[in-house]
Amino acid sequence: MTSREIRQQFIDFFKSKEHRIVPSSPVVPFDDPTLLFTNAGMNQFKDVFLGKGTREYKRAADTQKCIRVSGKHNDLEEVGYDTYHHTFFEMLGNWSFGDYYKAEAIEWAWELLTEWWKLPKERLWATVYQTDDEALELWKTKTDINPSHILRFGDKDNFWEMGETGPCGPCSEIHINLTDDYDNPKYVNAGVPECIEIWNLVFIQYNREPDGHLIDLPSKHVDTGMGFERACAVIQGKNSNYDTDVFTPLIDKVAEISGVKYDTEANKIPMRVIADHIRTLTFAIADGAVPGNDGRGYVLRRILRRAARYGRKLGLTKPFLFSLVEVLVETMGDIFPEIAEKQSYIEKVIKAEEVSFNHTLDRGIELFESIIADLKADNKNIIPGEDVFKLYDTYGFPVDLTNVMAKEKDFTIDEVKFTELMGAQKQRGREANKDKFASVSFVLNDLSAFDISGDAKSEFTGYDELKTKAKITGHKKDEDKDLVILDKTPFYVESGGQADDLGKLYINSNPFNVIDVTKVEGKTIHVLENENDAQIVTGAEVLAEVDSVRRWDIMRNHSATHFLDAALRKILGSHVQQAGSFVGPDRLRFDFSHFAKVSESELADVEALVNEELRLNIPLTHHRDIPFDEAKKMGALMFFGDKYGDKVNVVQFGDFSMEFCGGIHVRNSSEIGLLKIISESSSASGIRRIEAVTGAGVEQYINSQLLSIKTSEEKFAELAESKRKLEKEIAELKMKGKLSQVDTALAKFTKVNGIKVYKSKVAADNMDELKSFGDELRNKIKDGVGVLAAKIEDKVGLVCIVSDSIIKEKNLSAGKIVGDLAKIVGGGGGGRPHLATAGGKDVEKINEALDQVEKTVEKWIK
Repeated sequence: MTSREIRQQFIDFFKSKEHRIVPSSPVVPFDDPTLLFTNAGMNQFKDVFLGKGTREYKRAADTQKCIRVSGKHNDLEEVGYDTYHHTFFEMLGNWSFGDYYKAEAIEWAWELLTEWWKLPKERLWATVYQTDDEALELWKTKTDINPSHILRFGDKDNFWEMGETGPCGPCSEIHINLTDDYDNPKYVNAGVPECIEIWNLVFIQYNREPDGHLIDLPSKHVDTGMGFERACAVIQGKNSNYDTDVFTPLIDKVAEISGVKYDTEANKIPMRVIADHIRTLTFAIADGAVPGNDGRGYVLRRILRRAARYGRKLGLTKPFLFSLVEVLVETMGDIFPEIAEKQSYIEKVIKAEEVSFNHTLDRGIELFESIIADLKADNKNIIPGEDVFKLYDTYGFPVDLTNVMAKEKDFTIDEVKFTELMGAQKQRGREANKDKFASVSFVLNDLSAFDISGDAKSEFTGYDELKTKAKITGHKKDEDKDLVILDKTPFYVESGGQADDLGKLYINSNPFNVIDVTKVEGKTIHVLENENDAQIVTGAEVLAEVDSVRRWDIMRNHSATHFLDAALRKILGSHVQQAGSFVGPDRLRFDFSHFAKVSESELADVEALVNEELRLNIPLTHHRDIPFDEAKKMGALMFFGDKYGDKVNVVQFGDFSMEFCGGIHVRNSSEIGLLKIISESSSASGIRRIEAVTGAGVEQYINSQLLSIKTSEEKFAELAESKRKLEKEIAELKMKGKLSQVDTALAKFTKVNGIKVYKSKVAADNMDELKSFGDELRNKIKDGVGVLAAKIEDKVGLVCIVSDSIIKEKNLSAGKIVGDLAKIVGGGGGGRPHLATAGGKDVEKINEALDQVEKTVEKWIK
């Protein structure tokens, strides 16, 4: 039976028991901040178990995507080393919401396992919670299991909890013993690979409170979970989950690209790890998470780097993980179409992360081996925390990766010291990022020092008005400031990235500047400047007025982030998720998940799309205080890490944008004016950041750019003139240096019939320069003849000068002299009697031409 058939039979069985077959929820739990990843099928029904939500059905079943890599349910260390633990797995589950309970859950589980799937009854064992006599009796009466195969266990094995808090209860687990000694109870819950749990029937009747104690839930529920991969191994008769058709296509691909056979344990472990980890990465990225430095992003980064390092053990030194995504899509894309829809994006994210880590992986491994060698030389087997931290901080090695590598060498790590160093680094980061002008918002923790009348929370009126008549319900003096609580206020307290409102409070017609606001226990506290120490008393009537110009600037920027988010998703892809934002009066900052730098053309397209939509005058539809489930059904976009209550606000601009948001917005898209993106950069690995301006901010940006251009033009003109002067000075200095060659020519001379003859080979860049040398030579001699020769661009340059007295007395001509010399070097030339130039091709005969100067002069004298 194939894995597809096994999955389908489970679904068909519970459909026959009148269960609603529901889709798997994402592995990234959008609406549950207590979880990094969905770790059980019941996560999506947590609100039902807590009595805070309902469904239109009482029975449900599905196959749920799960990831267990952190917290209470963490299987990472076992992955690859045993044959049945995974970081990603499917959980087949069925639920009852206040409908059937233990009897039906036990009876149906036995029916599916023994009648549909024909598992051998003699090998099956059931465990119950140590005080659950009811479940024990039901196993005896509702099934034909061997009574001696029903065992009691304590909290560790048979009391199920989703997390540190939340729904929980006793459970009954079903195990299968595949050993030859299958009638022996010692194997159950003993961690023996041949005797494993395949199904857990949880009877949810409590809620674990934050202080640890249990309270009864309003109704009793059933939550079961069967490990799909384990079920496949048992039904297909395999000794390992990795030998089922769930994993073999991935392992075959790894063997193909590495050229290593899946035969020895040394090869099997890395292949299992890789096959497991690529499933986790693919499904998590498909559902919106990306590798990063914090939270779930760091978990994914750890997993990817762990897999990359295991690839090294197979000789895989280049990025390879991304190529496995295609195999996974082929085998699971029909069941989970999201991985097929986002295949290209998933591959790009994984490859980019692989490339980044590969730059440092080999150097990190080299350092690790050096550390091990030094420790062995000193007969030590504990890697110091300082070295573990260096591997993490410099080479990106997660501590668990270093730990795995250490164990392979029979070493351990000093994790205590590493944790201490990590804490110190984080503290330094917090100190560096502290705003030295931190407001009261960061230091006010309680209201014990306030003079308070009444317990009511402050009513927020800022959605509809900027001025509100109110009453002071609480007051506290704080040096030269006063902290005032109002029964209602239009002042928005920073939340969701939107900055605080500022403005004024008018008390007895006296204006007080509101320089900060914060919220404690539902009460809005206004921080007032009170330099004159005016008296403020609880119960006084006030007029609270928000700075309207500042508020409108903030609203424009906030609404623009919604348009920007929608445009990014349309241009770059639906994988884009908001990863943070800041909305102030002067600008907006928007962080989002994306695997690469956004190109100039993509930015231009995003900006153009936003502005096109803004010009359509789209009115705001503000859905306030609507049920959370209703908002989800509307299709409103939610954000990672945000915690939503039973009632939420949804901000909608036509068909273009609809998002969960508690902020304040413009009434119409045209009120935003224009959006201008001013920068795009990296905020963190896998996270890009766009900064932009709107409205008056665009005007200021344009003016600043024009001023910058004007200033640049003036500066350019100054620089150009300065450059011209410098070039002139440099040219003069160069010429002055070159003219010194004339002095060399003047240092010696010969005589022909009483006429002084000067000659020399000089260095000149061009004929103009050589002619200048001739002018200089003529100016410096009183009477005589001079000839200068130079090699200019592989050609010959000649200049001849004759002083006026010689021209008059001897009728000598510079043109005639230089013309004869030019013939020697294969050229010609001439000019006036006092100065003439010539050129030639044969640079090898320059010296010959200079040797003939005296004879040529003598010739023309005669």
